[in-house]
Amino acid sequence: MNISSTIKTLKRAKVGERVKVTKVAGEGALRQRILDMGLTRGAEVEVRKVAPLGDPIEVTVRGYELSLRKQEAACIIVE
Repeated sequence: MNISSTIKTLKRAKVGERVKVTKVAGEGALRQRILDMGLTRGAEVEVRKVAPLGDPIEVTVRGYELSLRKQEAACIIVE
């Protein structure tokens, strides 16, 4: 998925930053998987850690810690 460079995605959020999900892009199983993990519109997300090569990204959402691949994080539009 190629999202414009002007739109901020979870993939671009910095460690320690708190963001709010505004939209989940993507299609099919990938999008459904992201939604099933609780990353829905309005959810607040804190970026906890990023692996040395940038994959995976560890976040806290709704009191749970999740690890996301860069591909998944790139589909989550935040503000």
